[in-house]
Amino acid sequence: MADKVKYSVRKVHYAMFKENSDTEYDTPVALPGAVSLSLEPQGDVSPFYADGILYFNAVANNGYTGDLEAAYFPPQFLKDVYGYTEDATSKMLTEHANVQPKPFALLFEEEGDSEGTKFAFYKCTATRPSRSLATKTQTINPNTQKIALTMSPDANDTVFGMTQPETPASVKTEWYQSVHRETAAAAAE
Repeated sequence: MADKVKYSVRKVHYAMFKENSDTEYDTPVALPGAVSLSLEPQGDVSPFYADGILYFNAVANNGYTGDLEAAYFPPQFLKDVYGYTEDATSKMLTEHANVQPKPFALLFEEEGDSEGTKFAFYKCTATRPSRSLATKTQTINPNTQKIALTMSPDANDTVFGMTQPETPASVKTEWYQSVHRETAAAAAE
């Protein structure tokens, strides 16, 4: 049964690219504590006029940009994506200014009143987490962290994949075990 409404983001995972590959991924890793995810499409419309009319209209799909807000970005995410290092003795994490963030796939689920939709964005880059800290008062309000995301087309010119009500149960059940991509037959159509 198809969803009538969508709400909430949950089960966020990330998967790093395998060494020397831009289309294969390591096993997805859970990124708990998602608060919100906002995405805006990127790309321009380029109208071309001929014969006194709009003759051709080209639309560029440059993916999406947005923000992922979470309760906390764990140390493993900081090491995997931003190249933080961990001192063997002190266990202190260190951020390095000359390390570029590594691209990754982002998987998550948008809940729905029936079953929801699972998404896999295939090539994401992220800014370092912002931090906003406030003092504790009569009530405790958790602080959150936010990263800005850029979700670009990958080496296969694909931006993302998503499930539908007709998606086989086996694909939905195994969604967070690997990064699912369209089959070669579907890509050739």
